[in-house]
Amino acid sequence: MILPELSHEWKTGLSLAWSGYIAVLSIWIVMQKRAPVSTMSWILSLALLPFAGFIVYYFLGPQRLRKQRLKRLRTRASAHAQADLARLRDASQHAPPALQQMARLGTAACGLPVSSATGVELLSGGARTFDAIFEAVRAARDHVHLEYYIFEPDRIGTALRDLLIERAQAGVRVRLLLDALGSKRIGRKFMAPMHAAGVEVALFHDTKIGRRLRPVTNYRTHRKIVVCDGRVGFTGGVNITDEEDKRTNPKDAYHDVHVRIEGSAVRWLQTTFLEDWSYATGDRQNKSDAVLDVLLPQVEAGDIPVQIVTSGPDNALEAIHRMHVEAIHSATRRAWLTTPYFVPGEPALMALTSAALRGVDVRLLVPRRSDSAIVSAAARSYFDELMAAGVKVWEYKARMLHSKTLVVDDHCAMIGTANFDNRSFRLNFEVCAVVYGPALTQPLAAQFETDLHSSGAVRANRPQTFWRRLGDAIARLFSPLL
Repeated sequence: MILPELSHEWKTGLSLAWSGYIAVLSIWIVMQKRAPVSTMSWILSLALLPFAGFIVYYFLGPQRLRKQRLKRLRTRASAHAQADLARLRDASQHAPPALQQMARLGTAACGLPVSSATGVELLSGGARTFDAIFEAVRAARDHVHLEYYIFEPDRIGTALRDLLIERAQAGVRVRLLLDALGSKRIGRKFMAPMHAAGVEVALFHDTKIGRRLRPVTNYRTHRKIVVCDGRVGFTGGVNITDEEDKRTNPKDAYHDVHVRIEGSAVRWLQTTFLEDWSYATGDRQNKSDAVLDVLLPQVEAGDIPVQIVTSGPDNALEAIHRMHVEAIHSATRRAWLTTPYFVPGEPALMALTSAALRGVDVRLLVPRRSDSAIVSAAARSYFDELMAAGVKVWEYKARMLHSKTLVVDDHCAMIGTANFDNRSFRLNFEVCAVVYGPALTQPLAAQFETDLHSSGAVRANRPQTFWRRLGDAIARLFSPLL
């Protein structure tokens, strides 16, 4: 069938409509005042989607979010922190100036000061992580708080659910905060026994249309937090899923790490969870002193300096991004970075290459087999630039690498939920633990070297087809959106 040719009037009308669409869409995006590269990427991408771009940007585009801090909670936590500061004062006087500045940066960017821990334990692998979490939950006597991006209704998820039910029936207050998108497979049937036992369950940023005037589909809580009685806490990269457990998935289980923290630093994981819970549920009631004393118990200050750092789209200062960049800038001997998704912005890329150029041993470990083809392609597009500056790049070959860590010299170790990409640094709600001194640096460095045995070094003269290089270069164009 031959389509009739459009009349001059129709062509003129469509051109005017197209121009108006581009103009309105551009003004809408520009007024968000985001990074110029990200802004242009959105405009160019959506210009190729006539009128449908409005719908895409409405659901997935950047938004301004406001998440209130619980002032009473933070005031009480800060008051307890004085004992930590007194205990750590002597040690801080001998710390390198760059480290002191880094700690001040973290406090200024997210409002959480340096605290202390009596114990810090690196947990390698999902099996070891789950065992430690289950043990802590069983030992809880007052409350258990959990926040997860992914919680699957599989073997490990069901086992944890049943344990939470058991603790709730024993009189322990259990709260479970799940990301609505990441944990979308959790249904009413799975949650019904928890509700019946008194477990409180809430969803973060429900994606259903009608729950908000403009759904926040693109802003997720990527945090993994467990707090037991305000004294023991966990964070890191491990989600609640059999994909992380070699006992049920011996060949393809993700390789990941987590950290167990004991002591007063847990109060800041607690504060982070309670603020997220308040935001998700709308419960902004001031807690009584008696309740706060239970949630934020007075525990003995330790000798291990720990700083919990949080970031998210409600805070434009990008605290975790800044802390990574600052830590790499402070490196004098080594900076070893492990991340499953490597899509750096200009500040992070400059920090890595500058450190290598001044003689620092900079190493990057990423997965050879990722669960996102476009992110892996974008990551590869940076390899030649990094290696030209002296950065050593490895690809983990054994399984999917999911660890998110950074080791700097012998005095700084970072482990948390944030990937080394724009989504983690700007779009998701993330948390990480920065441990100053050798307590975590040494075991994390040893883990890094162990992981290199299952990795292959990327060579500058590696064979690459034209189509592979073209695909990587095109994927890099979408870096601001990944």
